[in-house]
Amino acid sequence: MSEGANRISFETRIGVDIKGEMWNCVEIPDSVEFFGTGRSVRVDAVVDAVALENVGAMVTGTGGHMLSLSAKVRKSLGKEIGDTVQVTVTKRQ
Repeated sequence: MSEGANRISFETRIGVDIKGEMWNCVEIPDSVEFFGTGRSVRVDAVVDAVALENVGAMVTGTGGHMLSLSAKVRKSLGKEIGDTVQVTVTKRQ
């Protein structure tokens, strides 16, 4: 994982367990410290080569944040739950 003041990059697997259900999301490590809040925030992200602009980093309910990956995004990636992706998240100014 690499970090800057406004950007964080990491490798992770698609899939976040929310109350026993696996969601098509990626969890952002150390997100509360990075964003400075436990509330939802707007971000820009790149997942592998797919850019996601002005998307919501939602709270996980366990003290972190996650990005949802729609069916369209997963199709563009050619990936599903359990597959590994490289993610870069940038705070919106």
